[in-house]
Amino acid sequence: MHCDTLWTNVHLMTLQGDGLGVIADAELACLDGRIVHVGAAGSGAHLQPATRIDGEGRWISPGLIDCHTHLVYAGNRANEFEQRLQGVSYADIARAGGGIVSTVRATRAASHEELARQSRPRLLAMRAEGITTLEIKSGYGLTLDDERKQLQVARQLGVDCSVHVVPTFLGAHAVPPGRDAQEYINEVCNLMIPAIAAEGLAEAVDIFCENIAFSTAQAAQVFDAARAHGLAVKIHAEQLSNQHGAELAARHGALSADHIEHLDAAGIAAMAAAGTVAVLLPGAFYFTRDTTPPPIAALRAAGVPLALATDSNPGTSPLTSPLLAMNMGATLFRLTVDECIAGFTRNAARALGRAGRIGQLVVGMDADLAIWDIDAPADLVYRIGFNPLHARVVRGQLDPL
Repeated sequence: MHCDTLWTNVHLMTLQGDGLGVIADAELACLDGRIVHVGAAGSGAHLQPATRIDGEGRWISPGLIDCHTHLVYAGNRANEFEQRLQGVSYADIARAGGGIVSTVRATRAASHEELARQSRPRLLAMRAEGITTLEIKSGYGLTLDDERKQLQVARQLGVDCSVHVVPTFLGAHAVPPGRDAQEYINEVCNLMIPAIAAEGLAEAVDIFCENIAFSTAQAAQVFDAARAHGLAVKIHAEQLSNQHGAELAARHGALSADHIEHLDAAGIAAMAAAGTVAVLLPGAFYFTRDTTPPPIAALRAAGVPLALATDSNPGTSPLTSPLLAMNMGATLFRLTVDECIAGFTRNAARALGRAGRIGQLVVGMDADLAIWDIDAPADLVYRIGFNPLHARVVRGQLDPL
C-alpha cells in the first residue's frame, strides 16, 4: 500500500479510549492528509512510503486544539490589569465602561489589515506550541459589520498561518453602550445571525450569560435563532454567578458550556445527559484571581467530558500558551496529566463538533500531529515556560516552525 509519509521509531499518544492510548515503540503513516496506519513498530511492513522519517524516539500526539479563544481584537487592557491589582473587580470595571466594551471601541476603529496585524502574533505563538486547530470567537464588534470583520479576519489568519480556524459568532458578548439589552438581542437574532449564517462566516453561536451580560431568557432566544439557521450553540456560563445557563444550554444540545466555576448539580446532570462538554478556562481563573474552582470531582463523577482552553482575550486571560494552560489546569483545578492532554485534543475536538475528524490518532482522521522532544507525556503538563515542540504536521504536511 502506498502512503505519503511513514514515521517510525516514535511513541504515540493516540487518545483512543479513556486515557492517552499510548503505543510505545510505534509507527504512523498518512496519505492525502489522512492517517492510514497506526500501530506497533513493524506493523506497517506492507506500506510503501514516499517519505520515511525516523522519529528518533520522539512522542507524537494529535495536533493541539484550543476550543475557546477571543484571539482577534485590537488594543489591549493592561490598564485594567493595573486596576485589578489595586482591588477593583472585573464587574466594577465593566460597569464603568471598561472591560469588553473598551476592546469593542478599539476593534471597531481598526481596519481589516490592522486587526490582522495585531492578532497574527497571538496566533503564531499558539502555533509554535503545537496548535493545529483553534476556535476564534467574534464579540468585539457588536454591530453586524464589525462582527463580520472579526470573523473574516479570523478565517484569513487561519489560511495565512496554516492553522484550522473554527469561527464562532459571539454577538451577544456585551450590551453595546447606549443600547437596551433586549433590543440588542432582538437585533442579534433577527439581523446578525441570519446574515452570518447566510454568508457562512461562523459554525456556532455563543452568548455570555451572566448578571453583567445577558439573561437565560435572552440566551434561549439566541439559541433558537441559531438552531433555526443551522448553527451549533455554546455558552459562557456560571463564571461569576450561577445563572443556570449551562443547564439551559444543555437542554438546547449545546456543544459546550465554558467557564462554569459556579455550576450546580442540576447543570452538571443536564450537561451529562446532553453530552455537552465542560470547557475549563484556568487562565481566566488565574488572571482574575478567582477563588471558586469548577466542580471538577462532580463533573468527573457524572462523566462530563472535560476540555481545556486558553480563553485568549485582552481582559481576563491574555494567554497564548496551551502548554501553560495545561499546567494551570493541573495546579489550579487538580486535573490529571491525562485529563490535561485530552482537554487540548480529544475533548477539545468534541467541544468544536469535530470529534470525528481531529483530536485522536486514528485511521481515517486528519493527519494533524504535534511531535515532541519529551521523555513522557507528563512533561507537557509539568514544565513551565518550556516548549518541547519538535515539529507540527497539518493534514500530513510538515509545517516549518
